[in-house]
Amino acid sequence: MRNPIRPKNLRLRFLPLYLIGLAVLAWQAPRPGAAAVALPLIAMGTALRAWGAGHLVKNDTLTTTGPYAHLRHPLYLGTLLVGTGFAIWVGGVVAVAILALLWPWFALRYFPRKEASESRRLEAAYGDRFRRYREAVPALWPRLRPYREAGPTDAGQGGWQLGRYDANNEFGTLLALSLGVLVFWLRSGVGGG
Repeated sequence: MRNPIRPKNLRLRFLPLYLIGLAVLAWQAPRPGAAAVALPLIAMGTALRAWGAGHLVKNDTLTTTGPYAHLRHPLYLGTLLVGTGFAIWVGGVVAVAILALLWPWFALRYFPRKEASESRRLEAAYGDRFRRYREAVPALWPRLRPYREAGPTDAGQGGWQLGRYDANNEFGTLLALSLGVLVFWLRSGVGGG
């Protein structure tokens, strides 16, 4: 098993985000009543990320199994669900501010840049096969019927694998999200008297 703490997440450029998060938690306790909405969103996002990470074979194959048969970016959608859940849990003006910044930044800045670079890389590697996949499978809004490739595919994609989950460092994400839920739970007094 890989070290679940990713050194790239400890870079100095992320320090302002960590400090803002701590300041928000110090300034405003998460709302206990909001946990009923927040926790299902966080759980759905975490599960979607886990499902995707267990199927994803980065750089070696065009992954079209599991959630990738329904949407091209399950990890991004999972992260959006998690972020939205935590924002709702904080509640109030802070939640509105977080969501008013998070969603437009994601939709207008981050996602278009990542989608373009990933599409260029995958199209260069897989050509028409990727183009057919991109045309058939939505980026973030899941299609109900799973995508099935016609013609030759990369053998060995198989189903969900713990080794892939680990290789994609999803244990680190699970650890961070679990810690976040614990801190929010304790800070909000959910279940307390």
